[in-house]
Amino acid sequence: MVQKTYFKTKDYCKVKFAFKPENAETVEILGLNSDWQNAVVMSRKKDGTFSADVNLPKDSKHEFKYLVNETIWLNEPDADAEAPNQYGGTNSVITL
Repeated sequence: MVQKTYFKTKDYCKVKFAFKPENAETVEILGLNSDWQNAVVMSRKKDGTFSADVNLPKDSKHEFKYLVNETIWLNEPDADAEAPNQYGGTNSVITL
């Protein structure tokens, strides 16, 4: 799930990511702000859902993927779109 909160007086949008993959110990988000090196580590809830809040610039577009257990790359099912990547797969896309 991706939930966007816009603020009239701010130049950014607060984006809440929530993701619940099976058998996950860790989940990270990579690619936001074109940064594929520094992950956003998601927090694990009691029900097994992982979540993170990220502030992203308004009027921007971001490709990203979830990295589960440091080995499995997954897309966000509720993303705005998907874009092909250089590895023959796709990345999730969020548009603000």
